[in-house]
Amino acid sequence: MQRRICISILLISAAGACIQTASPAASALRSGVDLKGMDTSIKPTDDFYTFANGKWLATATIPADRPMIAMFTLLRDHNQEVLRQILEEAAKDTQAPKGSIAAKVGAFYKSGMDEEKIAAAGAKPLQEELNRIAAIKDAQQLVEALARLHATGVSPSFQFGPHPDLKDSKRMIASLSQGGLGLPDREYYLKTDVKTEAIRSAYCAHIEKMLTLLGDTAEHATRQARSIFELETRLAKASRTRVELRDPKSNYHLLSAKELEAQAPGFAWSIFFEGVGLAGIHDINVGQPAFFKEVGQMISALQLDDWKAYLRWNLLSAYASYLSAPFDTEDFHFHGTVLTGVPQQRPRWQRVLETTDHLLGEALGQLYVARAFPPEARTKAVAMVQNIKEALRDRLETLDWMSPATRREALRKLDAIAVKVGYPSKWRDYSGLAVDQGIYVLNVMQAEAFLRRQEFAKIGKPVDRSEWGMTPPTVNAYYNPSQNEIVFPAGILQPPFFDPKADDAVNYGGIGMVIGHELTHGFDDQGRQFDAEGNLRDWWAPQDEKIYKARAAKIAEQYDGYVVIDKLHINGKLTLGENIADLGGLKIAYLAYKKSLEGKSPAAPIDGFTGEQRYFLSFAQLWRSKIRPEALRVMIATNPHSPPRFRVLGPLYNIPEFFRTFGVAPDQAGDKLNPKPVQIW
Repeated sequence: MQRRICISILLISAAGACIQTASPAASALRSGVDLKGMDTSIKPTDDFYTFANGKWLATATIPADRPMIAMFTLLRDHNQEVLRQILEEAAKDTQAPKGSIAAKVGAFYKSGMDEEKIAAAGAKPLQEELNRIAAIKDAQQLVEALARLHATGVSPSFQFGPHPDLKDSKRMIASLSQGGLGLPDREYYLKTDVKTEAIRSAYCAHIEKMLTLLGDTAEHATRQARSIFELETRLAKASRTRVELRDPKSNYHLLSAKELEAQAPGFAWSIFFEGVGLAGIHDINVGQPAFFKEVGQMISALQLDDWKAYLRWNLLSAYASYLSAPFDTEDFHFHGTVLTGVPQQRPRWQRVLETTDHLLGEALGQLYVARAFPPEARTKAVAMVQNIKEALRDRLETLDWMSPATRREALRKLDAIAVKVGYPSKWRDYSGLAVDQGIYVLNVMQAEAFLRRQEFAKIGKPVDRSEWGMTPPTVNAYYNPSQNEIVFPAGILQPPFFDPKADDAVNYGGIGMVIGHELTHGFDDQGRQFDAEGNLRDWWAPQDEKIYKARAAKIAEQYDGYVVIDKLHINGKLTLGENIADLGGLKIAYLAYKKSLEGKSPAAPIDGFTGEQRYFLSFAQLWRSKIRPEALRVMIATNPHSPPRFRVLGPLYNIPEFFRTFGVAPDQAGDKLNPKPVQIW
C-alpha cells in the first residue's frame, strides 16, 4: 500500500546530415546505437523519435500475446528466460532442503504448470468461501465477509493496508482508499462515447459468462451481472478522478476508528478491523471520506443479495486466471482481448513465472541476483547514481528562480535521498509460508493470505526503511516520497539500459536518464510537497511555489495538446509528475554525462556520432515502442505516464542542449505546441 512513483520505456545540421555508413552489426557493437533501426531521412530536430526509431517502427511486430512491444518488454523477456531456467531447475530439484527458498519456488512453479491437476479441480477450491458468502444473513456478517476477503488477497469495495503516516513518516498506519471497481477506471462507468459503452456491455457479458461457468443459469447470471454492475457504478460515482488522487494533501485525513465510524456510518468498522486482525486500531488515513460515507450508506441501502453477488464476483474474478482453462480463457478474453486488443494468451510458463515473482519475489530474487547481477555491476550503478545526484546538486545550487531559503531545504532533501541498488540488504522471511505441489490456486491463496498477514502486522509499528516495494528481477524503478528513497532493482540494471562495459554516453542516455527521472520525482509537483524526512510539509517560500506552479502548468498545457489516437489527447494534469520527471531526468543525466568527462579528452565520435548525440539517441531508442490501439486507450485513461513517443519528444523540446547538439538553434526549431521551452530543474 506504500505510494511509489515509477518510471512504469550525429553531426546533423539544417543543411544536411553526415551519417557514417559503417557495418550495422559492427556499429551496434561499438556504439550501442541501433543504426539499422534509424530513419535518417527525417530531420532529427523535426521528429527525433522517428529519426532514431523509424525503421524499427516500420518493421517491428507486436507479438500476438502482447499489448505492446518495447525495450522494457524485450528486457523483461530476457529476464524471464533467466528466471525460467531457475524455476525449472528448482522444480526438478529433489535434493533441495525442505522449507528452503529453492524448494518453495520450485513447488509453487510446478503446481502452476500442472494443468491436469488444475483442470480436475475446476472452481472447487473456491467453494468453501463461496458457501460462506452464500450464508451471509445480515450486515454484520457482510462486513465479516469483506474483512475475510481483504485478509486473503481480495479487495472488494475499497483498498486497505499499511502506509507510512504522510505527516510522520517514521510510523506505519492503516490506510483506506477508494476501489472496488472491475473496470480500469471510474470513467469507464460514466463516459457515454460509443467505445466506452461497448466495453461496458462486454464487461456485463463477461460477468455473465463467468457466472455460468460457476454453475449459474443464464437467467440468474444476467440478473447477477446487472446488480454487480450497478453496485460498481455507484462506487464509481463516489470515486475521485485520477487527477484528484494525485494531490497528497486532499487525500490525507487522519481519523481514529471512532471518528471513522461517525463519518462513515452504516459500516461496522470495528468488526472489519477485528476481522483483519487489527482490533483496537487507532489511527487510519481515510483517503477519500466521501467515498467511505457512500460505502456505509450502500451497506444498508442495497439488498443483501446484491452485496453477496458482488462479493462472489470479486472472489471469482481475483482467482479466475489460476483456475481451470474455461475460467482462465474467459478472464483473458475480457482483460486481454477486449480491453487491450491482445488476441492470444501468453505461454503458461510466463504467467506462472510472473505470479511466482509477485508472490515469492524476494525468494526468487535471491536466486536471480546470484545468477544475473555481479557485484561489479552494482558498484558501477551506485557510482552513476552518485554522479547524477551531484549533477542535480549543481542545478539546485545555480537555479535563478529559487530563493536561498527554499534552496537550502531542497539541497537538504537531495542529500537525504536514500539509494537502493540491485536487491534488499535484508530479505523477506518466507518461513511461515507453506507451499506444496498440490492445487495451484490454493498455493496462490495461501501466499496472498501470508503476504497480507505480513503487511497488516506492520500497522502501528515503526517503518522498516530496509524494505523494498519491487522484486529484484523487476524491469522498473521507483521513488518513494514517504521514505525519500530511489530504488533500482537488478532487473533494470541490464543491457540495453545498463551495461558496465558499454559506452558511457549510451549508459547515461539509458539507465542514467532513469536515475535522473527517479531523483526528479523527489521534486515533481507531488514529490516536492514532502521534505527530507519524507513528511508532507510545506517547505517552499511562497514566491518560489508560485513560480514552480506556473512552470508546471506550462508543462501540463504542453502535453494536453498532444493527440495520441483519433481525437484522444494526453491528460496533462494526470501525467504531470511523470512528465516533469522525464524532463528533469533527461536534463540532469545529460549534465552528469558532461560532468563525467571533466578532466578527460572529449568523447570521440563513434559511428559518426558525437558523445552528446549518442546520449540522445540512446535515450530515444530505449523508449521505442509499438502499442495496440485498445491498449493505448487504456493507457491514456489510467496511466500517469505519457505514451513513449511523447516521453521522448515532450522533454526534448524543452532542452536547448538537444537542438545545439544537432546543429539547430533552439529558437529555430521545436514543438509548435511548446514554442517557449520550459525549465524547472
